Amino acid sequence: MTTPDPMHRLLAIMARLRDPERGCPWDVEQTFATIAPYTIEEAYEVADAIERQAWDELKGELGDLLFQSVFHAQMAAEAGHFTFDDVATAIADKMVARHPHVFGDESNAKSADQQVEDWETVKAAERTAKARGGVLDDVALGLPALMRAEKLQKRAARVGFDWPQIGMVVDKIAEEARELAEARDTLPQDKIAEEMGDLLFVMANLARHLKVDPETALRAANAKFIRRFADIEATLAMQGKRPEDSDLTEMDMLWNAAKAKGL
Repeated sequence: MTTPDPMHRLLAIMARLRDPERGCPWDVEQTFATIAPYTIEEAYEVADAIERQAWDELKGELGDLLFQSVFHAQMAAEAGHFTFDDVATAIADKMVARHPHVFGDESNAKSADQQVEDWETVKAAERTAKARGGVLDDVALGLPALMRAEKLQKRAARVGFDWPQIGMVVDKIAEEARELAEARDTLPQDKIAEEMGDLLFVMANLARHLKVDPETALRAANAKFIRRFADIEATLAMQGKRPEDSDLTEMDMLWNAAKAKGL
């Protein structure tokens, strides 16, 4: 028996898993909505493996993410929407259309920034062709909130709705911080949450102005916090103690020591 190529084999496995009579009951009962959270989770696990430079793990995580595409495509084929081949063809066509400097007659002697601008111009034309109603209409709802905030602001900035100077963004952050502090003392919890959201939204805008990916920056800060707190735990363990046996003053001192080590 001839072994099919890996992609065909994976598609065949997926079709079998979804077979109503011979498949896996769990796979058969899934829907786009129930699988979507797994798709998001797998994408983050890919990012995590890259962050840790865990290249052996990355292969498996990319496979898990690919399987999510296969899963969605199989369900779409069963419903008569499209097939995996349609998915592959659509993305291939899109990449060719969005890279005229590679696959067309345009010069590829452009900076990376210019290529990003050209990419956004092509995407804007595609949105117009799809008859999208508003500038922000197709910024995906399922994105992490911080990432979506940055994308919403970037989209609005393209039509001129943006602060012209970083200093104005910093001033707005100070204003929102004051409003949050006032809300903490005088307003109900839902209003405090609203003010907190306003502050985070402007922080994402500052990241955009500084050309910093806020999601990446926050992941790096999370990783730094874990490293330093782990060092605190290790130092306390050498004293026969756990964090709950310590106090804030001691742990703050150990935090500064970890910081001094470059952690």
